[in-house]
Amino acid sequence: MKIRRDFKLNINNLKEQLGQKVTLGAWIANKRSSGKIAFFQLRYGAGFIQAIALKEALGEDKYQQLRHLPQETSLKVTGLIKENDRELSGIELEIEDFEVISEAIDYPITPKEHGVEFLADNRHIWIRSKKQHAILTVRNQIIKSTYDFFEKEGFLKTDPPILTSSAPEGTTELFNTKYFDEEAYLSQSGQLYLEATAMAFGKVFSFGPTFRAEKSKTRRHLIEFWMIEAEMAFCNHDESLALQEAFVNHLLTDVLEKCQEQLKVLGRDVEALNNARGEFPRIKYKDAIKLLKENGFDDIEYGDDFGSPHETFIANSYNKPVFITHWPLDIKPFYMIEDPNEPGVVLCADLIAPEGYGEIIGGSQRIDDYDTLLENIKKHDLNLDAYGWYLDLRKYGSVEHAGFGLGLERTVAWITGNGHVRETAPFPRLLNRLTP
Repeated sequence: MKIRRDFKLNINNLKEQLGQKVTLGAWIANKRSSGKIAFFQLRYGAGFIQAIALKEALGEDKYQQLRHLPQETSLKVTGLIKENDRELSGIELEIEDFEVISEAIDYPITPKEHGVEFLADNRHIWIRSKKQHAILTVRNQIIKSTYDFFEKEGFLKTDPPILTSSAPEGTTELFNTKYFDEEAYLSQSGQLYLEATAMAFGKVFSFGPTFRAEKSKTRRHLIEFWMIEAEMAFCNHDESLALQEAFVNHLLTDVLEKCQEQLKVLGRDVEALNNARGEFPRIKYKDAIKLLKENGFDDIEYGDDFGSPHETFIANSYNKPVFITHWPLDIKPFYMIEDPNEPGVVLCADLIAPEGYGEIIGGSQRIDDYDTLLENIKKHDLNLDAYGWYLDLRKYGSVEHAGFGLGLERTVAWITGNGHVRETAPFPRLLNRLTP
């Protein structure tokens, strides 16, 4: 019988080894035994597999050694791949031999229930659990699918700076630092720099960390998160919405096709994700305010931003991602263009995810006229010198352009059905401990 030794095995090619022996490195994630047979959940990097150990096959001494090894002990295991329809993976490993690599000592996260704060404090090892493993695997697929989508659409990947001298949306929510003898900020968006790059390459996107210096007390917010941003020259508001819709549909389709096992582990309502695909409804801001008031929300007025209950009600009215468009000019950033057919509102949209997950995309058409942008910068009392380069973009061949940003962690939370964005980032940094 052929023995396969491969430390790069994944669940798919393990299934191809039915009836064959494999050797793989793994950790003991969980175990139970009943006299002559022991069952293990082994984590081997790419996923989890059930392994069984028979006293008769291993012998008394090795069997007892194996069944008493503590959780998270690392092993090199050799065994036979067998079919098991009761397992999500459809297979199991019958252990024929093993070698202990490192025996774990007092692993703190046991199979029993733990509080969120305890788990967050131990995030560096919490990610080993089955649920967290599934969430981060879906996150990885979304990242891969993002690159695939934008490459297919002809976008160039670019990397805006993390330390910036200016802010797209004002400085009140920015982390301030010193760049030698100048003021600088941790980036809240790469948008302004993407606009410059779009004027050189036409269609560009970025994927990187962003920061918001607000001590939010909700399950939806992080201090540091990752954002996928796109900017398109020769593009208007409606064309941008069409691209956003195609992008989110692409992400949903890829996850549904390629992460079926992870979605099962998470207990995700796959039908809800299927139903979310397709054409996304649109509602103007003023009509959303009217809808809320007609349904008993007396805590919202025209000109107010939406809170979590408002977004949830609007989204649940459609059971699909919904674009809220045409927001009041006075509550949106300085760079958004006013609707020429509806004065007082800007050509922008927030995409609200269904099931109460809130905004996952914000986007708009940008001001392309030099004088209008200059007036807005002065109106918002921004440092004209800091935005001089941004104004230059309107001097040298300015064109109609638009863009958007998608928050990765909140999108992962929605697609995985997870209620807390802290579980969707591999390592919420020290800054994120400010957010419960």
